[in-house]
Amino acid sequence: MTNLNFHTKDNYSVYIKANSIIKSYNVLNNCIIDGAEINSSNITNSKIGKNASVLYSYLFGSNVESGAKIGVFSHLREGSNIGENVRIGNFVETKKSDIKNGSKVSHLTYVGDAEIGENVNVGCGTVFCNYNGKIKQKTVVGNNVFIGSNSNLVAPLVVEDNSFIAAGSTITQKVPSKCLAIARARQVNKENYLK
Repeated sequence: MTNLNFHTKDNYSVYIKANSIIKSYNVLNNCIIDGAEINSSNITNSKIGKNASVLYSYLFGSNVESGAKIGVFSHLREGSNIGENVRIGNFVETKKSDIKNGSKVSHLTYVGDAEIGENVNVGCGTVFCNYNGKIKQKTVVGNNVFIGSNSNLVAPLVVEDNSFIAAGSTITQKVPSKCLAIARARQVNKENYLK
């Protein structure tokens, strides 16, 4: 292990608990941990801010700002920038995405090639559909957006500030500000289907 900088400015302590691995491959990509708690995680070429916590997770080439909570069982891939007081929960994967202050991606979600504004709630099972088979495309989500569980956001896509996406929706077109977007088929019940 080389180039590991454990900052303890302003009387903050770094807590690295059992089964954690901290790695840095070269001088240009250091691991910087500033007053954070790391527990049973694998962190490579990443920066972790003060009062952040990383529990049972993998981080590579990512930036986690102060107060953010990562894990358990999160995977932050290269180019993930996690803002202050953001919650990245269990079984969440991020890649080349900026998630701004106060937003929550609590569980079972993939966020790829996205920009998510402040105070956004991303519901369980949401997928940012960034790849069309040939190229990766971006999704931009504004501030104060609520994304219901089990939604698919198909890039390229813009979801404007203060909008709401209904659970179970597949969104393929721009969602205007202060709008409720619903994109799902109506339920049909077939009577006496099983005999």
